[in-house]
Amino acid sequence: MQLLQVDKGKLKLKNPVLTASGTFGYGKEFEDFYDVSYLGGITIKGTTLNKKDGNFPPRIYESSGGILNSIGLANPGIKNVILENKTYFESLKNSGCSVILNINGEDTEEFAKVIEIADEAACFSYYEINVSCPNVKKGGISFSSTPETLFELVNFIRKRTKNTLIIKLSPNVQSVAPFVKASEDAGADCISLINTLKGISIDLNLKKPRFANVFAGFSGPSIKPIALYHIYEARKATKLPIIGMGGISNLNDILEFFSVGADAIAIGTMNFVNPCIAFNLLTELEKYCESSLITLDSVKLEFQAWMK
Repeated sequence: MQLLQVDKGKLKLKNPVLTASGTFGYGKEFEDFYDVSYLGGITIKGTTLNKKDGNFPPRIYESSGGILNSIGLANPGIKNVILENKTYFESLKNSGCSVILNINGEDTEEFAKVIEIADEAACFSYYEINVSCPNVKKGGISFSSTPETLFELVNFIRKRTKNTLIIKLSPNVQSVAPFVKASEDAGADCISLINTLKGISIDLNLKKPRFANVFAGFSGPSIKPIALYHIYEARKATKLPIIGMGGISNLNDILEFFSVGADAIAIGTMNFVNPCIAFNLLTELEKYCESSLITLDSVKLEFQAWMK
């Protein structure tokens, strides 16, 4: 597995295959299918300070080329997440599988409190900050509505933890480049993208939107070209490590993500389709490198040559 190591900046992984937040539970749910510790890392469900029940159903709708989801950040709260999973998370970390905490908050203070509790528990490898959350103290606008508001949030968080910060960016902008730069200037260590796209589905029988919140997050194979575009734009804007995600379903998809500048990848929606996909694709990638007698870094250099 040494062929697959990722070592860029503060992103250190035994291999580049991760799972995306919200599609892999807390990892334990997949242990019946394969040894999760084989992966480079897992990103657990979006976590808030207190318990959230989530949105009213329906929460998921299968659309052409992907799914729409309106989960509403249902989770038991950071203290319960730690109480119920700390031993398992520590076992993953001890095996070299990174455990990434996806953090959500309604205001900067909630982010700070979640991080304080997480720092004390010391069972997370990295923090992924979901900057698409609405800031309730500023009229509900997203923390990533402008580069300036994003800078304020990341800078606020940076001052409160020494742990590695991964900023998860939204694709629902004209260009991610200013947001990448704002994140880096504020002290981010890594960028992850893309988050889900906004979408709507109409129930023609009821003659109204399927979701109570009207819009939902769209993900799945159809968004891959959009993800590749935004990762390419992000790579041109920064030298920070990038975790790419959005529509990955096979080995060629992974190679495409490397081709536009991703240092690691995360598999999301396809975990629902095939619970073994992350393990299977990691195995395929390992065989690809072994058959060519090249390291992952060499693969990236080869496929990114066109960007020079």
